[in-house]
Amino acid sequence: MRMHRKDNLDARLAACADIMTAADLTEKNMKKAAELKDYINFAQVFKNDNSVHLEIGCGKGGFVTGMAKLHPNTNFIAVEKVSNVIITACESAKAEGLKNVHFINCPAEVLPRYIPEGSIERIYLNFSDPLPKLGYAAQRLTAPRFLSLYKNILKAGGEIWQKTDNEDFFDFSLEMYSQCGYSLLQVCRDLAANPFEGNVVTEHEKKFMDEGRKIFRAVVRRPD
Repeated sequence: MRMHRKDNLDARLAACADIMTAADLTEKNMKKAAELKDYINFAQVFKNDNSVHLEIGCGKGGFVTGMAKLHPNTNFIAVEKVSNVIITACESAKAEGLKNVHFINCPAEVLPRYIPEGSIERIYLNFSDPLPKLGYAAQRLTAPRFLSLYKNILKAGGEIWQKTDNEDFFDFSLEMYSQCGYSLLQVCRDLAANPFEGNVVTEHEKKFMDEGRKIFRAVVRRPD
């Protein structure tokens, strides 16, 4: 089912232009689009040189706004490709008066156009679409082509924090991390039974936990 386009979407997106970068997707080839550099100047956007964390697939923004409030001295970039969804996240951040969040409305493939190499301290992958059909494996956000992208934008020693409710996708991700040279730091197969301090529960996470479904979590380090 197609999502109903939100009322006055274009005007609402324009009103959030101060906290959101809208990707230029004139070039339809995503690989070529990623090669066109238009880096975001983090120091100019955030008015500081604090470390930068990146959430890919921020949805309606519950996680990134929660993290931004918990960690005011960390800057957060939140990425979401669906304009109809990211507008809710942007408006929530503006309503909260958060100064340490900036959004990018673009597919993950195009991130190298906007994110400088070696600039990100941590990447969050929260309940990414598992794309269970085998033919879609290359589109999963932990497929090798994405892990190569993440390696380039992460700082030395940078980490990926992943949460998912899909065990098959989780096992696939663990295998891809190992194949691509990432170091497995933490592997948890039941987050409810093994909580950690500072966990911000996403919209999906609360729903899944209420349903009694297990949450799987991994923390991995960028290859040297």
